[in-house]
Amino acid sequence: MQSFTRDALSWYISQNPKKWENWMSMASNFMDRSRFNTENAPDVFYIQNLKKEPTETFREYDTHWRSEAAKVRPPLEEEQMNKFFIRAQDPQYYERLMVIENHKLSDVIKLGERIEEGIKSGMVTNFEALQATNKPCNQGAFRRRRKWVS
Repeated sequence: MQSFTRDALSWYISQNPKKWENWMSMASNFMDRSRFNTENAPDVFYIQNLKKEPTETFREYDTHWRSEAAKVRPPLEEEQMNKFFIRAQDPQYYERLMVIENHKLSDVIKLGERIEEGIKSGMVTNFEALQATNKPCNQGAFRRRRKWVS
């Protein structure tokens, strides 16, 4: 009871302790009330599609991603976490991180931060920015070719 916080604490405070015969009946009642949390746990498909927000640093994204991955049932082994974390990355990260998929997650995070520094400094190509720049150029070239052919 002393370890309850937030919703669990609110639930406990609103209960009448006299309705429970023993600790097991209270625990059973609590589990019945909270079971939806285990039934709605995220799965691997959810965490694979959990993308980094443009405003997040790689470290913030890692922390957010791992907190969600910790909720996956059944729990993931570290090797699986690495695999799914790398698969969730944008192309500029994925391409470079997939070569160390079998390393510790801490190594993957360190490399991800170095890639992020490289993107910010211009030393690493940001594929999304490159695609955004090339899209209008390609569309213009297509229109010109089409007019020339006609």
